[in-house]
Formats: sequence, structure tokens, C-alpha cells
Amino acid sequence: MTLPLFTRRLALAAALVLGVASCGGGDDTKAGGAPSEITFSILSAEGQASAGPLWQPLLDDMSKAIGVPVKPYFGSNYTVLVEAMRGNQTQVAWFSAKPAVEAIDRADAEVIARTVNKEGLDSYRSTLIVRSGSGITLEQVLACGKRYDFGIGDAQSTSGTLAPMAFLFNPRNIVPAECFKTVRSANHQSNAFSVASGVLDVATSNTVNTVFMTKQNPQVAAQIQEIWQSPPIPESGILVREDLDPALKEKIRSFFLTYGQGDGVEAQRQRQVLAGLEYSRFNAADDGYLNPIREMIADQQLNEARAKGDAAAAATAERELQRLRSLREVQP
Repeated sequence: MTLPLFTRRLALAAALVLGVASCGGGDDTKAGGAPSEITFSILSAEGQASAGPLWQPLLDDMSKAIGVPVKPYFGSNYTVLVEAMRGNQTQVAWFSAKPAVEAIDRADAEVIARTVNKEGLDSYRSTLIVRSGSGITLEQVLACGKRYDFGIGDAQSTSGTLAPMAFLFNPRNIVPAECFKTVRSANHQSNAFSVASGVLDVATSNTVNTVFMTKQNPQVAAQIQEIWQSPPIPESGILVREDLDPALKEKIRSFFLTYGQGDGVEAQRQRQVLAGLEYSRFNAADDGYLNPIREMIADQQLNEARAKGDAAAAATAERELQRLRSLREVQP
């Protein structure tokens, strides 16, 4: 008998979390309470083979700076990595904005820094992509009619799902499942390859993925055209568990905020490591930098509650949305 899709996904998530647990990490502590090893989780659509060489030099430098070995854990599934941090199988993480909110709310995590790209920006944009030369326009996509095969992101993806829903589809009362011929959920890289090869007509992506695709798969990137960009979205952040040893937490914070800064040969080498990750530095940040994401989440919850006719839930989401909008002083 074939298990329902939701059940199979839960089983897969549980198996992957157990896999993280089997790698060790947070359970081993020194006599003073600080862990003897740190596991650093990294969201990577490409996996360890391509992302590992980019991140390993930074993790090696981090190990030296904090005096504790740091090992990576790569994964492309947002939910699994949030659960791994909740179970203290990982103690430090690089998360994009939406899973960062999930980690704060559900995994006892806190933000210590946010990334800044090579152009000096600490934000990026969600995009809608089509195959170059297809002639598909944004107006045609928004006309619906179950004409196109559509690729959306992971349910927890900021730019793959949350932003296009909040900024593009929800304001027009468009439900992707009712709008498109088929809807497939996958990571950005998979969706980009599917668009380039013609398997999908249109898909969500983001400007960060565009940069990496251009560097690593220029032939594929040449087959892709953007037809929409969202307003700016807060860039990814570095998170730590709140209950991590305070002295070690401060060492980790100091490491990221000073990495690649200053003059000299060592600082220049560190900047080269950052350049490989398409970053220029890490800026100080706290959980408040994610308020634009919480605003998008509240907008999504409001639309879902209205669609269900749940007046109480809609009122709660509306109040949260107004509260967050009142806090909005500076856009990322």
C-alpha cells in the first residue's frame, strides 16, 4: 500500500533528523558545560559536494577562533534542519530568512549576524523565471487558465514560496493549484534546471540562485529569463541556540562580526573565502531584522484564514500584520 505523501514526508524528515543525531555534536560537552564539538548546519540545494569546498575554509577558521572543532551538516530540507537545531543536534546554523524565523519560534535559536553580499547589500529578491525565448510574459502567467506547468519552492522557502505568494499571488487572489496546469515543489536549483530544459514553463527562484547558476552552470543560466522580481527580502543569517554556553556564544558572534575585516594578509585571505560564498562580510543583527518575513507570514495567514472563512483567525492575523507594519521603520 502506498503511504500518503504527507506521511512519507514525515517519515523522511524523521529519518534525516536521526541521521544528524547519529553524527554526534551537541551531546558531548566539556566539564564546564561548553560542547566539545559544534555542528554547523548549512542549507544547500547543491549538497555537500559543491557547497562543502566553499564553506569548509570558513568553518576551519571558526574552529581555530573559538577553540572548539566545528563540523558541517549540509541539507536541502528546511524543516529537517530546523528540527535538528530544535533537538540540539546542531548548535549553529546558516539559514535563509523564513527557516530562521521557524528556528527562533520552534528551536530556541537566536540571530547573531546577517550576511552582506559582494555588492554590499544585505537583501535579495525573489524572482519568477521562464525559459529564454519562450515568449512567456508575466501577464500571461497571471492570467492563469491552467496553461502552464509551475515550479514553486519548498513550503518553508522565503523566496521560493513566501515572497511570491505575499507579493505576487495573494494580492491578486491567485491560488497556484487553481491557476496552473501542474504545480511542483522543489528547491531553486532543481526548478531552474527544469525551466531551462523545458520540463517546467515557469518557476520561482531568487537573485542569489541566479548568481550561483551563472558561476557554476553558465549554459543553464543562459537558458533562463527573469520576468518578475519581488521587493527586497532580508538576506540569510547566522543563528545559534539560545542555551549555548554564553562564553562560547560570544566567541562565535565575535568570529563572524570580525571575519574578513581589517588589513593584512590574513584579512585578505578571509575576504577571498567570503567571496567564494558571494559575501563581503557579516553584519551584527538580532531577531528584529526578520520582521519583514514575519509580515509576509502574517499576510499569508490572513489570506488562508479568509479563504477558510475563519473570522477569528483572520482577525488575529490582521492584528499581527498591523503590528508588524507599525514597526516597519527601515526596509532591509
